[in-house]
Amino acid sequence: MGKIRMLIVEPASVVAEGLVALLLRSGEVEVVASYSSLDELSQTPNVDVAILSTALSRQVEGCAQLQGIPLIGMQSSITEPDALKLFGSLLTIYSSDEEVIRAVREAVETPLEHNYAESHDLSDRERDVLVLVAKGYTNKEIASELFISPHTVISHRKNIVHKTGIRSVAGLTVYAVLNKLIDSESL
Repeated sequence: MGKIRMLIVEPASVVAEGLVALLLRSGEVEVVASYSSLDELSQTPNVDVAILSTALSRQVEGCAQLQGIPLIGMQSSITEPDALKLFGSLLTIYSSDEEVIRAVREAVETPLEHNYAESHDLSDRERDVLVLVAKGYTNKEIASELFISPHTVISHRKNIVHKTGIRSVAGLTVYAVLNKLIDSESL
């Protein structure tokens, strides 16, 4: 596979320029375009994946040019949890270089799935697993804490990703905090 073709839409120029530099430094990504708003996007770009500010989520829903393109959210402000479902994964300004590149790779490698909204409610056990994921527990530690097998933990994690549409630990942590499943002070 050649370089991953990337679009960035981020109103904060410092964040956008930092993302461009980080992605180019990886050697795996070609940044095709970087815009400060969706208004600048006049046609469907020929890209493999896009990183967009989660602050633009309301505009993203109605943006035909982004249909069929895997989306990664860049969260730098509080965003309603329902709006986060638009993104396959979430990044923050605290995400490491490795987390950013991993999210880009996963977005390209993982086929787009159905509308997450139809099965969005988490079971009690999935919430328990999500809280422990947000606290940084490994699958083995979660299994020990909840008295279940590591395979069951993996199954719950797959269900959580399927229902929320969020793949990264950072994104799931933000989701848990915004949905009051965990207090940010306990992280």
